[in-house]
Amino acid sequence: MAGPVWVNTYNLTEDQITNIDLAEEAMDMLDLTKAEEILNKLNQEDPSCIPVLNILGHLHGRYLSDYEVAISYYDQVLKLEPENAWARDERRKFRRYITY
Repeated sequence: MAGPVWVNTYNLTEDQITNIDLAEEAMDMLDLTKAEEILNKLNQEDPSCIPVLNILGHLHGRYLSDYEVAISYYDQVLKLEPENAWARDERRKFRRYITY
């Protein structure tokens, strides 16, 4: 079986898919520096890549507890895709964390 078993909604290139997978694996292994380096490089190459922006938000919010930075990534997603429920829900969650 070739290719992803999911729909490539954002028309990611094979290189993007591979690097996103590597970044997520690094996050799973708590190699957060490596994950952030990979994601920042992907973001520099394509600043409007919604999956990368979402994962950067997740990295900063869940793993680094940098809620304001996480919110800024989710804001970028919502500017590009206002109906993105994931980004909207995560942004709301991290906004609540800031007020505690």
